[in-house]
Amino acid sequence: MTYASIYKNDLFAGQVALVTGAGSGMGRCVAHELASLGATVALLGRTESKLEAVKAEIESAGGKASIHSADIRDEERVKTVIAEIVAQHGRIDSLVNNAGGQFPSPLHRISAKGFDAVVRSNLTGGFLIARECYNQAMRSQKSGAIVNIIMDIDGSVPGMGHSGAARAGMLSLTETMALEWAPVRVNAVAPGFIATSGMDKYPPIMSPLIRRIHEDVPLQRLGTESEVSAAICFLLSPAAAFTSGTCLKVDGAAPTARRHWPLVGMGGSNAAFNGFHLTERPKVLSKGSVITDNRLSRAFIRWMQQKWIKKN
Repeated sequence: MTYASIYKNDLFAGQVALVTGAGSGMGRCVAHELASLGATVALLGRTESKLEAVKAEIESAGGKASIHSADIRDEERVKTVIAEIVAQHGRIDSLVNNAGGQFPSPLHRISAKGFDAVVRSNLTGGFLIARECYNQAMRSQKSGAIVNIIMDIDGSVPGMGHSGAARAGMLSLTETMALEWAPVRVNAVAPGFIATSGMDKYPPIMSPLIRRIHEDVPLQRLGTESEVSAAICFLLSPAAAFTSGTCLKVDGAAPTARRHWPLVGMGGSNAAFNGFHLTERPKVLSKGSVITDNRLSRAFIRWMQQKWIKKN
């Protein structure tokens, strides 16, 4: 089996696409779709064994990929790895700036060290990668497309305020990049609650919350990695040739939910799109009970206040 994309098979034929955080989750999915559409995909991440596994998957499906190990927070290594990619492939046509991460914590318990770590992962690192792709490839090519992956930050991000602040910064950077770097096109994609392997990385106390969170989404389900990847591929494609400096939200209208309007959706069915033949359902969605009242919220908040990130 191969990736069942909605786009034509040769959409990115002859192009080189760089995907950061490509060893798992969203990055792995979009790398597969880009490869299935003809791109040579440069897989970048910190764990070489994960990148090797994704490369093998892509090649077994007939695609082309290379692996490149780097910590995007290390400026000198970022400069070097982008130079290596350009030397190997001759160009970089598109960048999917996907790498990042965070931990749950209320604001009053986040240390300067913890806050800085999240900002460096989700803002500084993304800036460094984008800057070097522009400086070393896209600027001289006078062409290219960048998609910065942020998160659903409408309203607020309680429990992850450090990540929300970093992603808001990346949204602002996206707009500035689109202005300063034209004709290179720069956009953002903001995923909402997406069923991805990253859900399994959160501590067990969050599991009941994760299993019921679809109830707060008007479409009454979680999104799929394929639905986010399809949005990314659109923004990288010629169909988005006049789209730059904007943010495409893939969130099932979750930010529109309001306390005074308890009816979230009208029932019925909204079928998910899932073109990724190797998608993996998060383990957390397959086991345990679901708590649907405020006991969960209170327990989770108490846990964050008392237990999480004390070492920082």
